[in-house]
Amino acid sequence: MIDLYTFPTPNGWKVSIMLEELGLPYNTHIVHIGKDEQFKPEFLKISPNNKIPAIVDSEGPGGKPIAVFESAAILVYLAQKTKSPLLPSDPRGFTIVMEWLFFQMASVGPMFGQMGHFVKFAKEKVPYGIQRYTDESKRILGVMDRQLAANAYLAGADYSIADIACHGWIIAASRTIEGGLEAWPHVKAWHEKVGTRPAVQRGLTVPTLPPS
Repeated sequence: MIDLYTFPTPNGWKVSIMLEELGLPYNTHIVHIGKDEQFKPEFLKISPNNKIPAIVDSEGPGGKPIAVFESAAILVYLAQKTKSPLLPSDPRGFTIVMEWLFFQMASVGPMFGQMGHFVKFAKEKVPYGIQRYTDESKRILGVMDRQLAANAYLAGADYSIADIACHGWIIAASRTIEGGLEAWPHVKAWHEKVGTRPAVQRGLTVPTLPPS
């Protein structure tokens, strides 16, 4: 059994979508980052960086429990554990998927996250921050749009953990950038296609927060 520690954010959605795609049984534990629950000592033992998501697999390597933090590491761990085609085993396919997974971790997540912060959540308007991160997010969307103009999915012909990693962040960007995804038609079409997958739809509902 896998214990998932999460909150409904783009990074949190990655792992619940992955678990749903794989059909693995799991228990969900809400770590309410709005209430600083990620800083509790018991969560620090699982996630050394005090961030969601994290998992504990009671049947880890060698049959021993293992805690895994960092969303991309979790996707890779789960794919390798199950020998899933969501992470190809051939060296070329593996490398291409990893390129786009690292692209998400190094560019999509950080830039889209900063854009969302400065546009929606900063206590004061910082025009430089808004412009800087919005412009960079638009550039990144352009990179994705060019890739998706020639490929069905980010890493090529097949759906992979790279698509899972990016999908939630595109939801966030579409709600932040004026005009949504209209300027990037290939990203928009890919996002809609991925969003029709039942596992994605289920994963986006995890966790369901209790009434405040």
